Amino acid sequence: MSGTHERARDAGPDAPEAGVTGIDALLERVRAGYERVGPRAAHDAARAGEVLLVDIRYEALRARDGLIPGALVVERNELEWRLDPRGSHRLPEATSHDLRVVVVCNEGYASSLAAESLHRLGLRRATDLIGGFQAWRAAGLPVLSASA
Repeated sequence: MSGTHERARDAGPDAPEAGVTGIDALLERVRAGYERVGPRAAHDAARAGEVLLVDIRYEALRARDGLIPGALVVERNELEWRLDPRGSHRLPEATSHDLRVVVVCNEGYASSLAAESLHRLGLRRATDLIGGFQAWRAAGLPVLSASA
């Protein structure tokens, strides 16, 4: 066997391929590229009209836990299409690449990856909410019933 095949075989079936990163390392690298915000700072900035809160949680979580007042709901699988200011499927709120977006998921993990994806689209001021919706609610910030 060649040396490469021997190393791959000796590493075991769960060994990552060369260049593959685990999710924890990926999150650390992604989050190092921007400043994340906490619930109170996000709330204050949204009230001042300085940020657009974007809730990417799926419908079942929104129905179960409620909504952040004033947050734009955009399913995660549509986020890039809806927020690209040059995209043909953009939302009216996607006015420019200077838009300050705070992405909110349930616990602050998927939102980090989503914010990084928005950075790749040129939305360099995109960030995410530390701890996600659960941290928002735990901070005692406003939450609307999904049925409201």
